[in-house]
Formats: sequence, C-alpha cells, structure tokens
Amino acid sequence: MNVARRPEELEHARRAVAIGTFDGVHLGHRRVIEAARAAHLRPTVVTFDPHPRVILGNRVELLTTTRRRLELLEELGVEDVLLLRFDAALAALAPEDFAASVLGPIGTEVVTAGDGFRFGHGGSGDLDLLERLGFDVRRVPLVENVSSSHVRRLLQTGHAEQAARLLGRPAEVEGKVVLGDQRGGTLGFPTANVAVPGDLLVPAYGIYAGEALGHRAAISIGTNPHYGGSERRVEAYLLDFEGDLYGERVVIELWERLRDEAVFGTEAELVAAIADDVSRTRAARRPV
Repeated sequence: MNVARRPEELEHARRAVAIGTFDGVHLGHRRVIEAARAAHLRPTVVTFDPHPRVILGNRVELLTTTRRRLELLEELGVEDVLLLRFDAALAALAPEDFAASVLGPIGTEVVTAGDGFRFGHGGSGDLDLLERLGFDVRRVPLVENVSSSHVRRLLQTGHAEQAARLLGRPAEVEGKVVLGDQRGGTLGFPTANVAVPGDLLVPAYGIYAGEALGHRAAISIGTNPHYGGSERRVEAYLLDFEGDLYGERVVIELWERLRDEAVFGTEAELVAAIADDVSRTRAARRPV
C-alpha cells in the first residue's frame, strides 16, 4: 500500500476515495472502505494524523496507533492512503478549498463516507456540498451502536469481547517491549513489559487472555498491587515462547477479561492464580 503525506505525492488517477479518521477501523469504517472498493476505481483513503479532535483541544484515547491504522487499511484492500497532517491550517480550510486542493488533484471521482460526515472550517462542509461540487457521493449508513466512542467505553470497562464485535476483530494494545522488574521470570512466568504510547487507550485494569506474536498470551494490565505497585504496567506472558523481545514492537490482542487484579496472602497463592490464568488462556476462544 502506498502512503502519501501530500496530494502531489499521489499520481492523478480515477479514484474512489473513502474519507474519515478511521480510528479503530471498526465495522462502520469497514463499510465505508467496502463502498469505495465497490466503485471499481482505484480504492483510496484520505485520513488524518493527529486525530482532528486533538487539534481542536480535546483529549482522545486512540484505539489504534497511526501505524496500526495503516496496517488495518491495507488488510482491507486499500491501494493508496493520503495521510494528511491535521493542524490549525487544515482545520481553518473552507470545505470548497479542501475539495479543490485535496480531492481534485488526486483524481477523485467517487467519495464514500458515513452519513453525517462533516469537514472543513467549523465542520461547515457535508456530503451534499460534495455532490454540488460534482463528486459522485456514496453515503454509507451508520451501523447501529458502532462508533469509536462506544468501543472506547467498552474497553474502559473491560468488555473486550463486546468491543471485538464492534471492531470485527479483537481489541488490541501495542507498544515497545522495555525492561521491567523481571519479577515474572523468578515466578516461572517471564513477561514482556510493553510501553504503550501515551495517546493510546489502555483497557480497564485486570488479567486478560489474548495473543501476541502468534502465541497465546496471558496479559496483566494494572499496577501489580500484590507487590504494592503504583505505576501502570502492561505485561504479557507468551505461552510456549522463548526468546528476547526487548526493543521489539508488539501488538497484543485482547480476547477475554479473566479477572480483576488482586493482592494475595502469599507468593504461592499468586503463582497458583497465574497458573490458573495460563490454563484459562489456553482454553480461551478468539472473539469474532
């Protein structure tokens, strides 16, 4: 998949363009992408980084990093992505100017977007405007109860399986493996300590079953209260894995929340609980 940062980096071609932020690439987003592919032109996505709401002064806990969002778009058959830097200048652009400077130069013929999509200064542009400007607009009905905000709420309360149904895939958390306390190895369960980017959503604290790097994984999200921890950690014990992951990027799928974090009476009780987590992880089923 070709990723461009400016319109002039894309050749002029007959394009069906899906427009949106596409954070999480959930089922609603997928329908917008599918509508672009169904137009039988060059399937292209125009999207934004950072998230527009951040530039407008809001905090957004992202469901996907930009890198992961691009990977998911590629999996859906997108050939080109125009990843526009969303800044004050772009936010101030009149919708007609956005169409003339972004959509026109790359050869856009068809535009697909969710019903209610708005763009341009103050959200003054809509799909009706794009039609008046001569684009073939394919309106994609919103999928009931499916939105990035709803997925965020589910993950913030630990409902990984319900979130997966909205995403059409397991929810994920990702980051780089860094040096941790190395306590897991002494307990017989060495974990990868994952440093998650600060703008990425981290689901509710607890123990999860999931997968990482093709291995089932028991994942701990929280502060490790048994040892009096206060700093949030995301740690994954990869079943049947041997090797050094330090410095590597890891994308962790969250399949099922197994239990809350807990303080145990003895270290032996903690080890027994982890062993049970591992057993339940082996039996867990990948959602969707």
